Amino acid sequence: MVSHESDVRALLEGRVDASRSKDVDRLMSHYSDDIVYYDVVPPLRFTGHEEVRGNFVRWFDEYDGPISLETRDLTVVSGEEVAFAHMLHLDSGTRKNGLRTAIWVRSSVCCRRSNGRWLITHEHISVPVDPENLRAWFPSDM
Repeated sequence: MVSHESDVRALLEGRVDASRSKDVDRLMSHYSDDIVYYDVVPPLRFTGHEEVRGNFVRWFDEYDGPISLETRDLTVVSGEEVAFAHMLHLDSGTRKNGLRTAIWVRSSVCCRRSNGRWLITHEHISVPVDPENLRAWFPSDM
């Protein structure tokens, strides 16, 4: 069986690059039309291009300038038509209120290959929480 890991990694890097520059059109080109996206903000579940696009526009609008998104611990498992990846992202930047923030998020991604092209069909974002104080983990905590 041929491994498509490098193709999936390229897809995920393209997603990160588009997010950093807040290019919503390029970002959405990495997602299938029937995308299901779980996020940490209400309504928690976004389905289809329009809802997911709106969620990304909301996220981009929270930042003044680019978003720094550093990927760590990326693991990819791929088959002929389906792939799965999980990773950590350090999401940081300057918010519209001038506050410089950084937070860890976890991401699990499922991809499907159709007509020779990989697209993200499912993504799940979560924020790791310290069970001692129920606060999100920040960069200095990890």
